[in-house]
Amino acid sequence: MDKKKKLKIVKKKLKILDKIQNVRSKNNVKWMDLCRLAITLDPIKASKILTAINKFDTKINNLVKTLTK
Repeated sequence: MDKKKKLKIVKKKLKILDKIQNVRSKNNVKWMDLCRLAITLDPIKASKILTAINKFDTKINNLVKTLTK
């Protein structure tokens, strides 16, 4: 593959990543709003749910580490 073609592909993929980042940032705000609501309504249950979510996130992170070794 020549350099120009590769550069064009890279630029296109980087633009897509920028769009994903933009959407994720908006989604993260909504997640935090939801967490605030949950803590306000039932802090004990909300904490248990957040703990469970964190455990799954840790598992996912460990799997990603395995892939990137």
